[in-house]
Amino acid sequence: MIQLFQVDAFTKDIFHGNPAAVCLLKTKKLAAWMQALAAEMNLSETAFLIQHEDGYGLRWFTPATEVKLCGHATLASAWILFSEKIIPTEHVIHFHTLSGLLTARWESGAVVLNFPAFQGVQSVEKPALLDALGLEQGTIWQAGTHWLVEVKDADLVRKMKPDFKKMVEIGNGDLAVTSRSDDPAYDFISRFFAPALGVNEDPVTGSAHCSLGPFWMEKLHKNPLRAFQASARGGSMLVEMKGERVELHGEAATVFRAEISD
Repeated sequence: MIQLFQVDAFTKDIFHGNPAAVCLLKTKKLAAWMQALAAEMNLSETAFLIQHEDGYGLRWFTPATEVKLCGHATLASAWILFSEKIIPTEHVIHFHTLSGLLTARWESGAVVLNFPAFQGVQSVEKPALLDALGLEQGTIWQAGTHWLVEVKDADLVRKMKPDFKKMVEIGNGDLAVTSRSDDPAYDFISRFFAPALGVNEDPVTGSAHCSLGPFWMEKLHKNPLRAFQASARGGSMLVEMKGERVELHGEAATVFRAEISD
């Protein structure tokens, strides 16, 4: 039997944050099998772990496709390994992924992920994108493969209603919209939309903060930062730059444990 878990990431409470499935494989599975299970789970991400000599191989699948980087499913994976006492909390977990080596450690009841940082944003003019997002104003930025749209009013972030079909048609089906926070508990807020990946809105997106964190640190001259993702479920994290890397501090809650046929 294969162990399967569902975890709500970037929150202390179940039914909040971002749900992810974590599948602990005993032997390698074909990508088609993993994709079928991800579609069956119908969550924004399902993580597949298989033990290596020096850590774990880790792959992430949405219901529609495999992705190269996912924060909340990595957090969920580390949470399971630590909380189920598979890995001692004093150890650092090494994940081998399509985005290279990622690490996770346990610190004060939270998981700390070490991810690549996406820096050096450049302004982009694309009125069609603002139209697809239903925004009258906004500044579009690109950092590597990441797209950010900055708006001046946090309420716009909360209330906006994108046209997901238009986003995909113009080639921007995967981006974050962000502003300074109007809540003193946080430095910035965001929402993340990925219709091109089969996820219209992702509840809390760790990987997006690999560019959102450096972006706001440069603007606010502050490190670390408190971030809130203003989806319907909501979730938060601490984001800290460490040289050319970014660390994401987040909590999680296990929703259920199950077994599936091998």
